[in-house]
Amino acid sequence: MRARTLIPGTLAAVLLALTGCGTEGGAADTTETRPKEPTASAPAAAPSGDGGKSDNTSVPAALKFTGTTVEGKPFDATSLAGKPTVLWFWAPWCPKCRAQAAETAKVAAEYAGRAHVVGVAGLDETAAMQKFVADTGTSDFTHLADENGDVWKRFEVTEQSRYVILDKNGETAYEGVLPGGKGLADKVAGLAG
Repeated sequence: MRARTLIPGTLAAVLLALTGCGTEGGAADTTETRPKEPTASAPAAAPSGDGGKSDNTSVPAALKFTGTTVEGKPFDATSLAGKPTVLWFWAPWCPKCRAQAAETAKVAAEYAGRAHVVGVAGLDETAAMQKFVADTGTSDFTHLADENGDVWKRFEVTEQSRYVILDKNGETAYEGVLPGGKGLADKVAGLAG
């Protein structure tokens, strides 16, 4: 009897995740500017001489998470503190994500040293994520293998091909879909100066 009550909920969650890919326009393109997590009131400390990691007490709450890259290396988001950060949530099988890849890589290269770009891959296995990165030429910036969806949940992301852009203080400056990545450079330019 319990299995019958779980199946509709599970099916609804899968359908919600799948409907975000392949649609242009509509509700998926809305912009939200509310922060997803409370952030520290003080600005993040400038990176110190310890490999770019800031004092954890001055890191915004939004950046207090860890993960693993698609290459299997540990990742600590506190290293992003003090600069604007683009979190690009994508899935390997998503055509909209593939269409965003070139523009996202271009922005990552153009703003290297002034802003961070981090891909957050989910909804598939790490091998498929690695293939996506290789096929799209986006290996010049960090991608997390978020197979369990921990980072997606943290930022309340429910669909792939979504950007969450944080300002240098860790506040959400933009959240939404940018078809083909159009407009990403302007949003980052406004934050990175």
